[in-house]
Amino acid sequence: MELWDIYNINREKTGRTMVRGQRMKEGDYRIMVHACIFNSQGQMLIQQRQSSKKDWPGMWDVSACGSAVSGDTSGRAVARELEEELGIKLPLENTPPHLTVNFHGIFDDIYLIEKDVDISSLSLQYEEVKDVKWADIDEIFKLIDDGAFIPYHKSLITLFFDMRSTYGTVNRKKQKIG
Repeated sequence: MELWDIYNINREKTGRTMVRGQRMKEGDYRIMVHACIFNSQGQMLIQQRQSSKKDWPGMWDVSACGSAVSGDTSGRAVARELEEELGIKLPLENTPPHLTVNFHGIFDDIYLIEKDVDISSLSLQYEEVKDVKWADIDEIFKLIDDGAFIPYHKSLITLFFDMRSTYGTVNRKKQKIG
């Protein structure tokens, strides 16, 4: 049984928990996390979900995702999901997300990570992940168009690629200093 902490609109814990699968009450929120790993060639590590998954079976997705369980911080949750699903151990417990997208009672924290990973050395969680590969933005867009990738907004995928090496709303790589 997986328990989730319940938060209010201000992202403060309410002191209540819920069991995964239960219906949330109006005004309640929980934390979800997504990790997007990018290599030095500017490609994103994507995973194919197992065909037995309830949601989006057999479809391609970003590197890893899941829900924060009771007691987790967002950083601990994303580190746990990366290790469980892909066998990647990263110290993200004290790392803030690059951005948060709010929807249907969920604070969805998104982590953009630059790391060259040898995909042949990954340990894929059989129940969750069928396959992994590196993909550039054009390939991800084609997979979305073909109905093989979870139908994220293409503008969101573009934002992930654009923000992968910086925090904030200003592109500091192109900023002239002096």
